[in-house]
Amino acid sequence: MTMLTRNRKIGLAVALTGFVADQALKLLVTGPLGLVNNNDQIMLTSFFNLTRTSNYGVSMGLLRADSDLMRWVLVALTGGIAMVVGAWLLRERKLGDIVPLAMILGGALGNIVDRMRFGHVVDFADFHIGERHFYIFNLADALISLGVVIILARSLLIREKPIQDTAATPATEI
Repeated sequence: MTMLTRNRKIGLAVALTGFVADQALKLLVTGPLGLVNNNDQIMLTSFFNLTRTSNYGVSMGLLRADSDLMRWVLVALTGGIAMVVGAWLLRERKLGDIVPLAMILGGALGNIVDRMRFGHVVDFADFHIGERHFYIFNLADALISLGVVIILARSLLIREKPIQDTAATPATEI
């Protein structure tokens, strides 16, 4: 097996693992833990609760799908984005570029499945400081966000050194 094939298989495994873990957590939260209705809550620590909410939008509630038509428009839009990310993943060669794309793909697929099944995305992770609550999210959202941050960090901080052809470069060049 070539290194490229190995890296792609690892990437697809990361995407599948992220997708399955996201769906399993949502099933746990809405099943055995009993967070069925919006605002059902389990207080776990002084800074983290499980709080069930239905997200009808994307990216912190933007582009709300208030109708069945908008729901399917968001499914198509996010599905198209997931296909682009999947194609991008298969074009990359370095594992450091493949893994964050796989995280984004796995998270996107998790949220797409929710939107198709329920008409909304199930969110439950509720970090807070005292009474100040931040956005409630799920594992898929965390995977997408972390994948984007890694891609941005790699693009800003890791530069490939240009290959210098010493035979073609004049010695007097400044």
